[in-house]
Amino acid sequence: MDLDKGDGVVDCSPEEKTSELEGGEILEPYVGMEFETEDAARKFYMDYARRVGFVVRIMQRRRSGIDGRTLARRLGCNKQGFSPNQKGTIGPEKKPRPSAREGCKATILVKMEKSGKWVVTRFEKDHNHPLVVTTNGFSTAGDKDKKIEELTMELERQEQLCVAYRQKLLSFINDIEEQTEELASKIQVTVENVRKVESQVQKRHCCR
Repeated sequence: MDLDKGDGVVDCSPEEKTSELEGGEILEPYVGMEFETEDAARKFYMDYARRVGFVVRIMQRRRSGIDGRTLARRLGCNKQGFSPNQKGTIGPEKKPRPSAREGCKATILVKMEKSGKWVVTRFEKDHNHPLVVTTNGFSTAGDKDKKIEELTMELERQEQLCVAYRQKLLSFINDIEEQTEELASKIQVTVENVRKVESQVQKRHCCR
């Protein structure tokens, strides 16, 4: 899977619904729930997450191989998965930092049906960590800053990896070119030797 932001109108049935019902009860996503657009599904889940007490991570999407349209989108808790090891062969070693990910399995998958509606085909509700509801939708006051810092560090890491991969690719290409030139030289020498042998053989035949 390969896997964007916006607002839309949620269409869960014949009438419009939001993530909170009358009396403060929170409407949960459910398998079969329909939305008019992908953006509407995303907005609903983000609103649901804010009311429940977790932050949404935009995850994979599946695209059409014909026109590139998004056919499915997966969203989940920002504590999904585990943070990669910060130590590596590229650059100096970094001090270990507390991980913002805890292997949470909470997720939702929405797919576009032939009708054009976006339908929830999978919903995992349970989190393996405490949920804290705040007005801004972040679990703690510093959660937003930590998220920005985490994304910044990940971007820097990806840039370092791109530089390293580019250097390796250039080195590989240079090795191929050198080997190609060396092979061409050997072939040329072999061809010349064959010609010399053929010339000597012809001379011997002429002498006879």
